[in-house]
Amino acid sequence: MSAVKQGRSRAVIGVPYVWLLLFFLLPFLIVLKISVSEMDIASVKDVVTVQDGKLDLNLRFGNYLTLVTDDLYFSTYLSSLKYAAVTTVLCLFIGYPFAYFMARTRATVQPALLMLVMLPFWTSFLLRVYAWKGLLTEHGWAHEVITAAGIDQLLLRAGLIPGEGQLMNTPFSLVLGMTYTYLPFMILPLYSNLAKMDLRLLEAASDLGATAWVAFWKITVPLSKAGIIAGAMLVFIPCVGEYVIPELLGGPETQMIGRTLWDEFFSNNDWPMASAVAVAMVLLVIVPLALFSKYQAEADGVRA
Repeated sequence: MSAVKQGRSRAVIGVPYVWLLLFFLLPFLIVLKISVSEMDIASVKDVVTVQDGKLDLNLRFGNYLTLVTDDLYFSTYLSSLKYAAVTTVLCLFIGYPFAYFMARTRATVQPALLMLVMLPFWTSFLLRVYAWKGLLTEHGWAHEVITAAGIDQLLLRAGLIPGEGQLMNTPFSLVLGMTYTYLPFMILPLYSNLAKMDLRLLEAASDLGATAWVAFWKITVPLSKAGIIAGAMLVFIPCVGEYVIPELLGGPETQMIGRTLWDEFFSNNDWPMASAVAVAMVLLVIVPLALFSKYQAEADGVRA
């Protein structure tokens, strides 16, 4: 009986591995193969060829050398990391108070607040981005409010817009669009973490003379570290490879790696170079994932 249960448990555990093998590892290996191939007129040449009874392995690593030496790719990678990091910090700054308020409000109200956070997902992602495009253009109500309040002057001094009233196709519009889009991905894991926190710890801190602010920094924030890291990863990783928002709300000075990848695939028709860019981007994303997994393993070990 135990052998049957063990076999069933292995089968259940094996399903995610099979899924990852079919829909992540194999496509990644195909892209990796294309990245070291050579582009023919309309197709990619085979890496392995047989000529006169000899097996030839033709690997071309020049694309990866170009990634290192060409300033275009370095600047777009750096731009992607910069805007993804700024978006993550803003989502944390906005999302943490909201998640804290949700976790501390009455249990009867929490489902309604949770539904409000998830409500944007009921509308198409593309429509929501297009809506911001209309709001930030001239005569849009968001544009009118920002200019009437003089906020555009502050944005101009910060270097986020090129001139007064020019809100579209700027770093400001790009970061605003990404922050709005990915804010729920920060709020949800934070709320899940804060809602499970034992409030008796705060009562004990208060009995020992700690102020509310000290108890927040010494107890609440450390205990919500797992939610902060999970939310940061959920925001940062998709922001690095974002294409739609920079294309619709960004400008020439805000080009990110997703746009460069598109140009290589469809404008230049250079599939090996585009695949090299994609492989480098995947490796760039795997690093924070590995760090998050390491932290989670250490946290589980401490709890055990």
